[in-house]
Amino acid sequence: MSAERILIDGRSGSGKTDLAAAMVEGWPEAQLVRLDDIYPGWDGLEAGSRHVAEFVLSERPRWQRWDWTAGRPAEWHDLDPTRPIVVEGCGALSRVSRARADWGIWVELDDAARKQRALARDGDAYAPHWERWAAQELAFIARENPQALADEIYYR
Repeated sequence: MSAERILIDGRSGSGKTDLAAAMVEGWPEAQLVRLDDIYPGWDGLEAGSRHVAEFVLSERPRWQRWDWTAGRPAEWHDLDPTRPIVVEGCGALSRVSRARADWGIWVELDDAARKQRALARDGDAYAPHWERWAAQELAFIARENPQALADEIYYR
């Protein structure tokens, strides 16, 4: 039997990363998987979401890093199936992945605060892609309704 699987989802800048880091800090045996390390580029939300269901939450859990500099897939990382896995990132909480996980969390923050937080964090690297990424988030949310799949909603 596999260990606990937790999915943390929400829109960019909502606080998913902070929540996941705090959770793992207090749960040292947990393994943290960040979708920012998996998305294949700025148009990769859907592929990242599929990667969670197909690989991270599989019987042989693993993930493949995306090399943002080279613009191509990089090395694979094996996960220990006997230890808890926390996955954070927009697209983590899809219908397929939720069926393979033990707990789902949706992180909610208003749009203005999210944008301010995200651009303060990532600045010029993210600013030109904000609208492009937001469109992918909205399409994912419309199709998967991750907030309804969540066991808990964390308001920031």
